[in-house]
Amino acid sequence: MRTSDLLQETYSALISNKSRSGLTILGIVIGIASVIAMISIGQGATSNIQSNIQALGSNLLIVMPGSSKGVGSQVRGGMGSATSLTIDDSEAIEQEIDSIKTIAPVVSSRKQVTSKNGTNTNTSIYGVMPNYFSVKNITAELGELLTDLNINNLSKVAVIGPTTRDDLFGENSDPIGQKIRINSQEFTVIGVTVTKGGSGMNNSDDLIYIPLTTAQRYITGSESVSMINIEVTQEKLMDQVQQEISDLLLKRHNISDAASADFSIMNQADILGTMSSVSGTLTLLLGAIAGISLVVGGIGIMNMMLTTVTERTREIGLRKSLGAKNKDISTQFLTEATVLTSLGGIVGIIIGCLTAFLITKLGSLATQVSLFSILLAAGVSGLIGIVFGYYPARRAAKLNPIEALRYE
Repeated sequence: MRTSDLLQETYSALISNKSRSGLTILGIVIGIASVIAMISIGQGATSNIQSNIQALGSNLLIVMPGSSKGVGSQVRGGMGSATSLTIDDSEAIEQEIDSIKTIAPVVSSRKQVTSKNGTNTNTSIYGVMPNYFSVKNITAELGELLTDLNINNLSKVAVIGPTTRDDLFGENSDPIGQKIRINSQEFTVIGVTVTKGGSGMNNSDDLIYIPLTTAQRYITGSESVSMINIEVTQEKLMDQVQQEISDLLLKRHNISDAASADFSIMNQADILGTMSSVSGTLTLLLGAIAGISLVVGGIGIMNMMLTTVTERTREIGLRKSLGAKNKDISTQFLTEATVLTSLGGIVGIIIGCLTAFLITKLGSLATQVSLFSILLAAGVSGLIGIVFGYYPARRAAKLNPIEALRYE
């Protein structure tokens, strides 16, 4: 049978029962669209996690007070409640460990903050050194960042995040020179940071930065630090520097057994790898769940084709009596099934991409449609046509022409 004749026969067969063909295609459309939308959500989440972690800085190690409990877990103690790290530890690391580009100790606390106009917010207060901003890739949108002069003079000045600015002074306002009150102490706003994004307790846009010395004097009243951020010169040296820092702190804290360490070190690369692995697994899970609808759609294809074979039994008998071979019959029905799923696949890809776009525009979830997911959907739709169309096509090809002609 010529290809043109085969396509003409396929078109005539499908168009002869538009409603049934349309409903069968709909099952594939829903399945393909679901797979693309779900995978795009998973990939969007993965991309968002990676960008948030990378926004923390590059080649970053974070030393936290508090002992490790279990493999890969850190007890953060509310990030600041443990007091096993001090400024002296930070200075010792900077002086004795090579391959360190920048080191930035941090004092953190969560306080109620009020402005002169009576608005208030509960947010994190970070006492930092000026080099903290370079380690974390933080820049000023308005005003300026903290300076060494602010550190030396114990200045009561603050750099605030854009979310904090909006909460205290109104959206997109200019708060430079305005006063805020933290822990009964009055601070002058000297800068607003550029938006970086984030959520919950890790939202870098909802923070207030004040001089480290000022924070220790007026906020915490302690010489301890909440964490020490360390930027390593080269990524390949991170594991080596991490081990050297661990050995140094164990020695300084007179701890002989590493399992009893009163600190923990988080490696940015390890965090990124772990989170990417978790989000990748989530993406596969979402895709697998959506794939169930594809199987259901495939069963619908098989059901329709079996019904079609039954309805066209006399036609098959007539074709065979006129010289059609088993291969011609099976090819015809297999082509019909493949065309159905291919049409469903094309429409499903379009709807899936539109759905992902609308989720990003109308919702809070970021989605990312990749070429891989589109090619996967297209390949799966074609495969379903072949797999679920094979049995009906095979059954049609094996019909006895004499019995088929007698069929009523």
